[in-house]
This record gives sequence, structure tokens and C-alpha cells, in this order.
Amino acid sequence: MTERRFIGERQRRKFDRGLREAKLVARGALNTDHPIMAHIIPIRRCNLSCTYCNEYDDFSKPVALDVMVQRVEMLGRLKTGVITLSGGEPLLHPELDDIIRAIRKNATLAGLITNGYLLTADRIKKLNDAGLDYLQISIDNVMPDDVSKKSLKVLDKKLQLLQEHAHFHININSVLGGGIRNPEDALVVGKRAIELGFTSTVGIIHDGDGQLRPLAERERAVFMQMKSLEKSHFTRLNEFQDKIANGEPNGWKCRAGSRYLYICEDGLVHYCSQQRGFPAKPLKEYTVEDIRREYITQKSCAPLCTVSCVHQISYFDFFRGKQTRVVEPIPAEQLVSIKTAH
Repeated sequence: MTERRFIGERQRRKFDRGLREAKLVARGALNTDHPIMAHIIPIRRCNLSCTYCNEYDDFSKPVALDVMVQRVEMLGRLKTGVITLSGGEPLLHPELDDIIRAIRKNATLAGLITNGYLLTADRIKKLNDAGLDYLQISIDNVMPDDVSKKSLKVLDKKLQLLQEHAHFHININSVLGGGIRNPEDALVVGKRAIELGFTSTVGIIHDGDGQLRPLAERERAVFMQMKSLEKSHFTRLNEFQDKIANGEPNGWKCRAGSRYLYICEDGLVHYCSQQRGFPAKPLKEYTVEDIRREYITQKSCAPLCTVSCVHQISYFDFFRGKQTRVVEPIPAEQLVSIKTAH
């Protein structure tokens, strides 16, 4: 593809994606009986082992393609707006492109969260052909260390390949907290993302037990500088992070299990990646009645939640939908932990 044709195709897809985003926002504002976003896991295994992460193992097989397609179709019947593939590392799934095609048939937008290690020019072109809309990479530091190997040094060539070949939107998320040693690295990562023409966000991450820890003074200073780099986009709704940075509780209506669904590799619906184990109902049995029940359910974990996607989706219903159903706190022993083989 010539450079002129490539730029034209990228712009065409950006315009088309914008129209679908507008449709998603309008439909989400008008009707509360469907999920805005679902994260679905095609494989739990990851090729990395970041110490703060509790969402991977080192042995799981990929979920079979026909099973993944069935689950995507189930989400489609629930009228889910965005379906995002996460993990583990989803690029380890050998039939990922077919799953993305299924998402595009059943949802408004298709997303992918990856560590970026497996990206090549050919792999990016296949993601283009499959119809991917969004890709996010979290880069944790400038140089790899024993906390995380997701470093700018390792991934910068991958970012250049994305700039050169990708038709989809790219967001680079840098992180603070969770044992990250050099918070200033987040600024380096964010500025590099902007330089390459991507959007940049900053996330405040939990520790390996899924717990929030307030940012230190040095981290808070970087956090404020990072906020100035963020570009306007409907997923940049993140005022809640100001309180998270100070370790303060947020007063908000969490819509997990309703407007946001997390579907694990076993096909169960959970509140989110940090609350695996509740409600833990099979997706094939999930109905509009479940969505309505969880819409009005107060979540005991909400005040100190750091899961940005759930916060952002819940903005759709910030000023409406009183939560009148209260559930008891979820005992830690009931939550699903992921073990790695040794």
C-alpha cells in the first residue's frame, strides 16, 4: 500500500470509528438495559510475569475458537457496545483475528489490550484486516527491571511499527503505584506516545493483591504532569483518579455486572478482573434481569477501586439509577486467584 493510500485508509477508518463511537454514546445514554463494555479473556497465559499483576498464569491453553465466537455472540445478544480482548496475553491466541472478526459482527467496537511483545508488521496488518478499532499497551518503565519487563527500551520499536502500519486507534498507558520504582518514567513514556501520534493515559495500579495504595508525593507530582498530556477522548473520563492518587475513597455508582462485564476464560461473568468470583454466573445464562439487578447493586469494593474501565463506563449513569440493593462484602477466600505453574 502506498503512503497516500495508507493515510487515506487510516483517515477513513478514523471517521467510521467516530460515527460508531457516537452511536454507542447515544444508545448508552438512552437505554440502561445493555452493557456498554465487556472485557473477555481468550487466554489466561502470558509471556511475561509482572510482579504487580494478578491476571495471568504461565500454562493455560487458549479458549477454543468456537467457544469464543459463541461467547461473543452471547454478548451481541445482550447488545454490548464495546468488546475488548484482554488476558493474560491475547496475542498468544492462535485464532485471535477470527475472534476480532466475530466481535465486529456482534458489537459496535472491538478492542485489544496487549503487552505488545508479539507485535510485528505482519501481525499489525492482520489486525487491520480483522477490523480492530482500539489497541492499548501499558508501558511500566523506561528500562526493564524485576517488577516489569514492559519497558520503553524493549517496546519502542514495536511502537514505531504501530505508527507505520496500524489503521486502528492506539493508546499508550503509563502507570504509577504498584511497586513501580521510577515514577518519572511515566512522563518519558507519555511524551513518546504523543510524539508518535498516539493518545497517552496514566493509570494508578493496584498491588499484587489488588489493593489500592496512596501515591507518594513524588508519584503525585508526576501524576499531575501526566494529566496535562492526556488528549480529549470519551475514554479519558478519569476525574476519579484524583482521589485515588491520594488514597481517598470515591463516592460513585459502580455498574459492574451491568454496564460493564468481565468474562473469564471459563465463560463466567464477574464484576471485574479484581472481583473474580462474584456473581460468577455463566454468560450463557446472563439476561437483562441480571443486568438490571446489578445496575442497582451497591458494590462494597467500589470506594477504593482502581479499575479505570469500570469507572469510565459508569459515567454513563452518574446522575441516575439509584442503587438500592446492598450486598455483603465479598470474602477474599471466595475470589478466584490465579496460580502459576512452577
